[in-house]
Amino acid sequence: MANNLGIKPEEFCNIFHDQPQGIRINYYPPCPKADEVLGLSPHTDGSGLTILLQVSNFQGLQIKNKEKWFPVKPLPGALIANIGDIIEMLSNGEYKSIEHRATINTKSEATKSERLPVATFHSPREDAVVGPLQGLVKKDDKHKTVDFRDYVKALVSSKLDGRRVGDSWKASHYKLLKTEQVY
Repeated sequence: MANNLGIKPEEFCNIFHDQPQGIRINYYPPCPKADEVLGLSPHTDGSGLTILLQVSNFQGLQIKNKEKWFPVKPLPGALIANIGDIIEMLSNGEYKSIEHRATINTKSEATKSERLPVATFHSPREDAVVGPLQGLVKKDDKHKTVDFRDYVKALVSSKLDGRRVGDSWKASHYKLLKTEQVY
């Protein structure tokens, strides 16, 4: 990523050095009323990078592109790399955080399989300051710089309500966020 952005790899390494990592295993059992529920509401990941392993063959992961939802077909043994809000902020919007959601098995699939995705989340170190990296700072920055701890507070309070937490730190939303004291 650093090479594609024209910056030194150390700039990423300094922010993610001794980084905390999290893992989440979700279990979606077969559901007889799958058409009435959603597995996980639309959201973007608050981490820097998410690595996902889809253990079953059920297409439960969907990504949003141009206001439409598209299923992601699981490939045996393949890993999915998902850019999170932190990378979007560091890259000053050059890399976009992908909005996605998880669906439940449809009625015809409900008796066939369960879904068991395994996700690892790679975040900056706790004391990091997150914003556009030095070589990507422009006059019209898309993102402001924020203390990672403040970002985590905003992330936790959002409760995956479909809102992109990273949008709160975009330059166009910064004054509103400070006025409302969201975090």
